[in-house]
Amino acid sequence: MSMKEKEQVNLAKSGDIKAFNKLFEPFEKQLKSYLYRLLTNREDVEDFYHNTFVRAFDKIDSFEGETRQFKSWIFTIATNLCYNHLEKKKRWNMDAQDVCRDSLVNDPEAQSSFMGKVMMSNYNQYEIKEHIDFCFTCISKTLSIEQQLALMLTGIYEFRVKEVAEIMDRTEGKVKHYLRDARNNMSSVFEHRCALINKKGTCHQCTELQGIFDPNVDTYRESMKIKMVKDAKDSSKDELFQLREAIVNPINPMDSKGMDLHDALMQHMKKVNDLD
Repeated sequence: MSMKEKEQVNLAKSGDIKAFNKLFEPFEKQLKSYLYRLLTNREDVEDFYHNTFVRAFDKIDSFEGETRQFKSWIFTIATNLCYNHLEKKKRWNMDAQDVCRDSLVNDPEAQSSFMGKVMMSNYNQYEIKEHIDFCFTCISKTLSIEQQLALMLTGIYEFRVKEVAEIMDRTEGKVKHYLRDARNNMSSVFEHRCALINKKGTCHQCTELQGIFDPNVDTYRESMKIKMVKDAKDSSKDELFQLREAIVNPINPMDSKGMDLHDALMQHMKKVNDLD
């Protein structure tokens, strides 16, 4: 921690909320992105972000800057709030996206309502990479909470295993176990479902949505711009998962070209699968 950060921490500990905000604000985008991936609801994101801010300011005296990074301390508070919320929720089924698709295809009223919401938005542009991110979030929700946390914190938000162990209040061995199981489970699901990397895959949402939102675009040509797709034949499922993580890593689901399209899709999926 720099001398300037130490000064801000000392001021925050004396009750200076402006100093605390200067410490907290740089992590706003990453923290909200993390909260959305876990909570899959924008309104919840704003509430949990606010609650994390308040809880952290109340507990600032307990922050030990000599032994921890402020970012990992903030993510610890947010993670604890999310964990208590998520353990009351149903675990997602593997076919949640299929149920959503079938609803929109077979129910004209639902389809009309969905398209009406999306087309009124300025953030309804479709990109395959963003949909890969959307699917990553959906499939991760089929994991245990511990596996979700370990996967997101290491693979997407780039915390070291030691830091994740502190955030989750688990041993490093436990975190490695959660992470291994999460990657294995996700890799197996994608290998059998994702039509981008397996012609026998059951999920064709990427190509279907491309056809709806960008009918003049060559879907195959667009997909072949993605390294994961180009390397599919010659890569193991673990290597493909790493390529998928590399696609997802820079995308912020709260600030992307198609964020309203994917949020509308997410909310409809939760509704028809009774996941709220």
